Amino acid sequence: MTIQAGASIPIPDSHRDLVTRPICGVLTTMSPDGQPQSSLVWIDHDDECLRVNTTRERRKGRNIEMNPSVSVLIVDPENTGRFLQVRGEAELIEEGALEHLAKLTREYTRHPTYYGHVVPLGQLAGETRVICRIRARRITLDAIHA
Repeated sequence: MTIQAGASIPIPDSHRDLVTRPICGVLTTMSPDGQPQSSLVWIDHDDECLRVNTTRERRKGRNIEMNPSVSVLIVDPENTGRFLQVRGEAELIEEGALEHLAKLTREYTRHPTYYGHVVPLGQLAGETRVICRIRARRITLDAIHA
């Protein structure tokens, strides 16, 4: 089943758990040469948009700055035939990005913060954290559960 809209569309209730549980997704952006680039990411949802945390310096951050069209695929780890794909446009927001990353770190790992626990604290100085906020324009659900 596919849902399309001009404005951000809500995640269907049947698959909302896939964006509220700590399940990794695959974010696909477009590289400058037109090739897709995919990354395994931590995801959450702010009741309007999917959110991923990254840096302006990483490939996915640079790709989004050049082309905001993205796709996110989330597969239910308990039933791999059940999935959610969201296609839309992303915006990068610096405000609150470190707090958002700390929240995701606590949900996805046993650590209280990302810097100093998952990666060395010194890495923070060379990175500009951003929240990648994805407005859904098209949602595809698995055919079995749609």
